[in-house]
Amino acid sequence: MNRYPLWKYLIMIVAVVIGLFYTLPNIFPQVPAVQVSTNKTAVRLDAALLDRVEKTLKSAGIPTTTAGLDPDNGVHIRFVKGDTENQAKAKEVLIKELNGGVADGTGNYIVALTSESTTPRWMQELNAKPMALGLDLRGGVHFLMQVDMKGALDRAADRNAADIRTLLREKKIAYGGVDKAGAIINVKFSDAAERQKAELAISDSNKDLLLKEDGAGQDLRLLVTLKDEAKKKLADSAIEQNQKVLGNRINALGLTEPIIQRQGADRIVIQVPGASDPARLKDVIGRTGTLELRMVDADGQKNTAALQAAQAGNVPFGTELMNDRDGGQILVKKQYVITGERINGAEPAFDGQSNQPIVRVTTDGQGARVLRDVTSQNIGNRMAIVLIEKGKPEVITAPVIQGELGSNFQISGRMTTRETSDIALLIRSGSIAAPMEIIEERTVGPSLGAENIDRGFHSVLWGYLVLATFICIYYMVMGLISTLALSVNLLLLIAVLSMLQATLTLPGIAAIALTLGMAIDANVLINERIREELRAGAKAQEAISAGFEHAWRTILDSNITTLIAGLALFVFGTGPVKGFAVVHCLGILTSMFSAVFFSRGVVNLVYGSRKKLEKVSIGTVWRPPSVSTNAAVTASVDAK
Repeated sequence: MNRYPLWKYLIMIVAVVIGLFYTLPNIFPQVPAVQVSTNKTAVRLDAALLDRVEKTLKSAGIPTTTAGLDPDNGVHIRFVKGDTENQAKAKEVLIKELNGGVADGTGNYIVALTSESTTPRWMQELNAKPMALGLDLRGGVHFLMQVDMKGALDRAADRNAADIRTLLREKKIAYGGVDKAGAIINVKFSDAAERQKAELAISDSNKDLLLKEDGAGQDLRLLVTLKDEAKKKLADSAIEQNQKVLGNRINALGLTEPIIQRQGADRIVIQVPGASDPARLKDVIGRTGTLELRMVDADGQKNTAALQAAQAGNVPFGTELMNDRDGGQILVKKQYVITGERINGAEPAFDGQSNQPIVRVTTDGQGARVLRDVTSQNIGNRMAIVLIEKGKPEVITAPVIQGELGSNFQISGRMTTRETSDIALLIRSGSIAAPMEIIEERTVGPSLGAENIDRGFHSVLWGYLVLATFICIYYMVMGLISTLALSVNLLLLIAVLSMLQATLTLPGIAAIALTLGMAIDANVLINERIREELRAGAKAQEAISAGFEHAWRTILDSNITTLIAGLALFVFGTGPVKGFAVVHCLGILTSMFSAVFFSRGVVNLVYGSRKKLEKVSIGTVWRPPSVSTNAAVTASVDAK
């Protein structure tokens, strides 16, 4: 009656082992660290850099614990727990050595302060990593950015107006002028037939435009706006591009693990754990970058005399001397072919014939026409992709033009997959797609974060101890089993959050504390139901079986309704509310497993093997005094 088959016990054992394994990384302490990386494709992260970093710190007399090289993330240097003083000194020394003292992100290397877990590498390779700490626990800077969608629509209207002018000239359609009022483009005509031709040409060239005829007589107009679905697509694209630009710029400051998330239709949340200088961050996120495609005028193989003159200080008019991605120098024309506003997207890929890493780039209609005209006359020449930020131009890459380019072309040439990803990201996120402004700002100090961690930990600990003490005293052995199930629930919840690499915040800690109360509530229902069966005169084994079966329905109903409320919080909530909802919903699922499946398995181990079970240790089972039927009838009659 009260025995589990072997496979159920195996499930219990596997669940506990997995829970322990993925919970353990949260026990290992975080230690201060310095990370040296780069966002320059020409700069290598290799053993030579690691050796240089170690020698620099040793010469400066800065003690470290470990130093290692990650090919993707660069050099990592760790320090003794709590040794933030030497961590800060190491950053200053490395910036001076590697970047010549330049710390604004324009140097070759990014030197970042961070904290790293001491979890063994073999565990991390099995994805057993600790939960990340949120801003309220670790300290840092929080910004809420409002994206000006009207500005994005105005920019799109400017581009479309220019495209329409060029198109009408190419098609030789007579028009009276093109002007713009906000996001509406007004094209003037004096002849209905010409307006009809223009309408067909514009609709064929751009399917995202909505055309409406207006006016009469000699004052004929064609009103051009974006379709609603195109506006939504534009808004999504602007938010996504702005997020990538912000991430690039914050990383360049040497700040790791920024959280940049979309909130609602037109807002972006930026959280930078570990940052303490909001003024500097404001300057970074407010910068406007420009991406330009320019023709190369001279390099080591073409027009070398002009290049040598420029290197000697005599830069020809209309050109600019820059470094290319291979470390050499090239002479680039100042006049751009197209800017980043004409580029719709860039993705890393592989060439179908050579299987070499490339970058696929797409442009809008106007950009395609300009590229087609310029590249058809410059096959065999180089074209530089230049990123200009804070007035400083940087050549991302300068490939050779292999053929006439249009709306789709590819960049290739001795690049690794990582380099193609970086170049694609830079091309996509070279400039802000829509203006932004800060509407909310707050800073959480590291000391307050440590205090929040301490208080949150103690709230969960004391809540657990009080619940465990009460349940053990009130329900005896069954209370001990309930406490064990409560411990397994907490273990599984932390393990699931660690596997999902969730970010732990104060609302998350509150949800964990709430989960403990809800989980013990399920055990209380089970124990009270068993007591009721014992009061009714059921035998011990029958009471246990009936108690679990009858309480299960109530537990399921209550948890489903609570789960629905949690899902509603997740769907409609934002920020901390959504984080609370995630932990809350996961806690409901783990509590149902631990309170019903696991606790019954333990009860079956303790009591199920006894053929003649006389008594269940579940506290005092109170039975009401028996009253005869005649006495009950008499009492009823007297009352009347």
